[in-house]
Amino acid sequence: MNLSNFLPLSLGLIIFSFLFTAVLVVPFIDVLYKIKLVRRKEGDAGGKKKSLLDRLHDKKAGTPVGGGILLVAVISVLFGFLMPVISSLGVFVSSSFGLGREIFVLFVAFLSFAAIGLLDDIVKIFGKPRPGNLGAMFGLSKKQKFILQWVAGLLLGGLLHWLLGIRIIHVPLFDLVFDIGLLYVPFSAFVIVFFANAFNITDGLDGLSSGLLMIYIFAYIIIAVGNLDTPIFIFLSLWLGSLMAFLYFNIPPARIFLGDTGALSFGATIAVIGLIIGNVTTLFIIGGIFVLEAVSSLVQMIGWRYLQRPLLPIAPFHHALEAIGWEEPKIVMRAWLAGVMLAIFGLWLATI
Repeated sequence: MNLSNFLPLSLGLIIFSFLFTAVLVVPFIDVLYKIKLVRRKEGDAGGKKKSLLDRLHDKKAGTPVGGGILLVAVISVLFGFLMPVISSLGVFVSSSFGLGREIFVLFVAFLSFAAIGLLDDIVKIFGKPRPGNLGAMFGLSKKQKFILQWVAGLLLGGLLHWLLGIRIIHVPLFDLVFDIGLLYVPFSAFVIVFFANAFNITDGLDGLSSGLLMIYIFAYIIIAVGNLDTPIFIFLSLWLGSLMAFLYFNIPPARIFLGDTGALSFGATIAVIGLIIGNVTTLFIIGGIFVLEAVSSLVQMIGWRYLQRPLLPIAPFHHALEAIGWEEPKIVMRAWLAGVMLAIFGLWLATI
């Protein structure tokens, strides 16, 4: 597989996936309205003061939540149907760790974290609220989600290490390689859980996380082609087309949100793809905005726990920008621009 025969196939897959999803997305939104899978207001529960976040975003209550359900289903079905067809047509197929094993690990990540997110979405939408620090809280508790994510993360870490045989960390530019052996299992589990939550945290403004993910996928399609990794290249192409159809309805003002089904699944999957391709440093650079958002939330938690005061007006970082007066579209567009530059830098590192 090289650039000359990669382009027609990639563009065709993107267009097909885009059109397939575009046909389904509007009827799917109507279904979400009918089953009342929509965002709820989270403030003013039990007579408590409404939080700054609720004051900023209560206007979004009633918007359907569940776009991730559609995307996960579409990408899975299209990949399952088209991968054998593409192979039978004589397209060069190769993978870094064995075709079946690599696809298996990829979809364990994609579907296991989607299942955790779907459970959280269902409880969040249809469950009873419980008192929080400021207003009502919905969904699984932080402890429940943390445990489920780490179980899935350790399972994936074990599959990456024992099934695919991955045990090294490569640092580009300095060309350093560290063989960490069995420690790769908890290391990779941490990376997977970190990105699952980082993506979920970033998914707080219309179009923010999905647009950044689109940039990530563009970059990693190029990397996958360079690594001659056909299943990841095909998966990413289908993902990109489907995501673009969704993003049309997710940009401000959004008509549909990903929900935790998509956010947790997509965050974990970008981590697993980065780990399979073997350049964790590039993963953290291309996904730099996701990292910033997660770190800003961690800083806020540290401030409350150890200093008994917030270190930011509100966390994560995109909400802090809202709190100081930045308009939502401005934050989203500038984050996308920053994501493009980080992707270019990450691609440069991956190719030197």
